[in-house]
Amino acid sequence: MKIEACFLTFLTKPHGVSVGVRVVRSQEYKNTDQFPSPLEEAATMMMIRTNSLLHHAFFKLTGILITNSLTTTPLSSSRLGLESTLLASLLHSTSFSNNDDPPLSRYQKVSSLDDAFNLFDEMIQRKPLPSVIKFNQLLSALTKLNHFSCSLDLFKQMCAIGVPVDKYSMSIAIKCCCQMSRTNDGFALLASCFRRAVVPDVFVFNTLLDGLVIENRIAEAERLFKKLIKQKICEPNVVTYSTMIKGLCKFGNNDIAIGLLRLMDERGCKLNVVAYNIIIDSLCKDKMIEDAFKLFNEMVFAKGIQPDVITYTSLIYGLCNLCRWDEVSKLLKEMEEDLRISPDVKTFSILADAFCKEGRVDEAEAVIDIMVERGEVPNIVTYSSLVDGYCLRGEMTKARTLFDSLTSKGLVPTVITYNSLLNGYCKSLKIEEAMHMFHEITRKGLKPDIVSYSTMLQGLFRVGRCGAARKLFDEMRSQGLIPDEYTYGVILDGLCNNRQVEEALSLFHLVGDSKLNSDIVVYTILIEGAGKCGKLDIAKTLFHDLTVKGLQPDVRTYAVMISGLCGKGLVEEAKQLFLKMDESGCPPNNATYNVLLQGYLKKKKYDDVEKLLQEMDGRSYSLDASASALLIDRIAAGSLYRSLLKLISRLMPKELMETPS
Repeated sequence: MKIEACFLTFLTKPHGVSVGVRVVRSQEYKNTDQFPSPLEEAATMMMIRTNSLLHHAFFKLTGILITNSLTTTPLSSSRLGLESTLLASLLHSTSFSNNDDPPLSRYQKVSSLDDAFNLFDEMIQRKPLPSVIKFNQLLSALTKLNHFSCSLDLFKQMCAIGVPVDKYSMSIAIKCCCQMSRTNDGFALLASCFRRAVVPDVFVFNTLLDGLVIENRIAEAERLFKKLIKQKICEPNVVTYSTMIKGLCKFGNNDIAIGLLRLMDERGCKLNVVAYNIIIDSLCKDKMIEDAFKLFNEMVFAKGIQPDVITYTSLIYGLCNLCRWDEVSKLLKEMEEDLRISPDVKTFSILADAFCKEGRVDEAEAVIDIMVERGEVPNIVTYSSLVDGYCLRGEMTKARTLFDSLTSKGLVPTVITYNSLLNGYCKSLKIEEAMHMFHEITRKGLKPDIVSYSTMLQGLFRVGRCGAARKLFDEMRSQGLIPDEYTYGVILDGLCNNRQVEEALSLFHLVGDSKLNSDIVVYTILIEGAGKCGKLDIAKTLFHDLTVKGLQPDVRTYAVMISGLCGKGLVEEAKQLFLKMDESGCPPNNATYNVLLQGYLKKKKYDDVEKLLQEMDGRSYSLDASASALLIDRIAAGSLYRSLLKLISRLMPKELMETPS
């Protein structure tokens, strides 16, 4: 039985009750809601008392951080951010799970903007005004509904009418700014904290750190983190460390993140599963699966911290990416039978996506069936993976049928879903259908991303519509999208394949010393394009420029250069380049041997042909269809000894040797 079938069978077994926390998988963390929030910590910790040391440190911090902050920037209400849990919502709420808790107050029960505004208007009409606690509860309820901008507007009105805002009011306002990617406004509010004699605590600084991480300002986050410790402004807690670890992993700084985990332990901050999960997930995404398991074992066996569904989902993701299916099966067994942790929607979606990428759509469908049987509802990510799986196999009717059914399932297709369909239509050369879907993205209120444009550009070039591709490229730039390495490669490759090498070279020279031109793939595309168009001098110049640029040719670069030389009959020069590959630490592969072999055959270098065939046999390489056809023709014409037939038969691929029954 196949490994895939084994763990599909395993998944169908009765499962235990999950003891894992069902939250967003760590690679999808956008904020620190998955961590113990400032609220949750505040509910279990005594308030930090204001003292002279804290005041002194705060004086120093505001002098350093706020000098260049946007203190004059208005707190606009144009952008929304991610949902967050704020400090005041637990300190001033009764939403604990304990049955003895009193019911929620009317300020915490608001479920719409209209409710919130009506209640706020009623509150400000009272004489005297309600306590700041009531106002904080209302602000907190609004933020839970993702209405960060409106929450800030009400906060400003509170200040204007003289409500004595406190630490919790400021914390909510700062959190709203940070979740809306307006961390500079958050720092401006930090300065106003001091003017109001409100001393910020670790929860406020955690919020600001998270805002910097959300905005990818990791260097500034590091500076703030170091200042908190060095100037003894506050003692970092588990959220502080986890936020910094998240930021470091976001940029692939796994080693530094692990070092911070060690520092966290050394300074007596209790390690938890969240901090480990962030690093394990980052290692899995970077395909450093052995390091991920090493950290996993440390967490479980050395630190006694129990893994949760997020931990296992990350590891399964890493193993699926490496096609290590047997280990995936073992991990699922350990997860369910040993620890009684049930896979959640993220786990199932990862399994379905992995099968789809391998072309095993039937297994992906089986995973989704099991998922539904267990009461887990597939989401748009799950179905987008299945749409992509159909598209990769060219089953566009199935893909479109599933896509059209999403609305009836209560799901809204994302740009990622559309991109899968675009890719499928373009690969099937159904460019009109692809263009229709591309325009539908905008009609549905979504915005095409760089992947959408790159896919469409590739499709247009494939059908020879270079003019339309240029117009689409101009449109992409007008939308403020900057071509990345992949898009740049698509354009160069498209131009070269349409024999517009001069235009491709013009673009290459226009880009100049940009990072885009520091990729060996770019040079390989141009060398191959020039060679196919008979512009060997240009190909040679580009190949020699690699040394100047400090770039190392890879096996494909050598292969296309050898092919270009052979195409011009310069077989001896091709042979010398071929021999140089081993010396350069880039041994020729199967494709390179076949390219040179065809060059020898076309130039009737039969002694070299026999020698090359023997080398291929020694390396267990095989002949491709073109080389096989040339060899058979030469033997039939009597140009090669029939004694080579036995050697050639060993090099023939099995599919070429099989005859129809």
